[in-house]
Amino acid sequence: MTRLNVNPTRMELKKLKARLVTATRGHKLLKDKSDEMVRRFSVIIKENKKLREEVEAQLSEVLKQFSVARSVTASYSAEAAFAMPAVSIEVECGSKSIMGVDVPVISPVQQQSSESLPYAFSEITGEADYSVEQASKLLPKMLKLAETEKAVRLLADEIERNKRRVNALEYVMIPQLEETIKYIKSKLDENERAAVIRLMKVKSKT
Repeated sequence: MTRLNVNPTRMELKKLKARLVTATRGHKLLKDKSDEMVRRFSVIIKENKKLREEVEAQLSEVLKQFSVARSVTASYSAEAAFAMPAVSIEVECGSKSIMGVDVPVISPVQQQSSESLPYAFSEITGEADYSVEQASKLLPKMLKLAETEKAVRLLADEIERNKRRVNALEYVMIPQLEETIKYIKSKLDENERAAVIRLMKVKSKT
């Protein structure tokens, strides 16, 4: 391990020892933070996986019903009917902190559905009614899925950055400081021995 380029003095030794204490403490804090972030990340990613499976299963069923509706309806009638919104939703967007990482919070405030479906019953089949109704029910869950997936990405990025910091302290900075401290101690001991030898020689001549 390459040591730092410093003068081997007692003052430098004192400074490096203080830096080593700080680096060691910082490494422990970052390691503890990283472990806790991984734990929370695991909880959120399990929630995200479960939610995604539910959304994909329900969405697949809705799309099947849409396909059936389109197959028994004139193309222009189906496109015109499905282009008109059957439901609208208002949301509040905020954020919360997870181990210092700001993740989004999407809270549905109000969901408004039309009293009647946005097409004439004579033009569209019952499969379309069912698919539009199920799609409307799926919207809040899709918003929750978007929230958790964004949180997962942000936490994953922060965990990776924190891991790099921990590795830099553990494998670069702390070993460098320890090697430099060891070098300075050896030089100081060597200088002290040389001073003692010189003193003994002076005394032997007197």
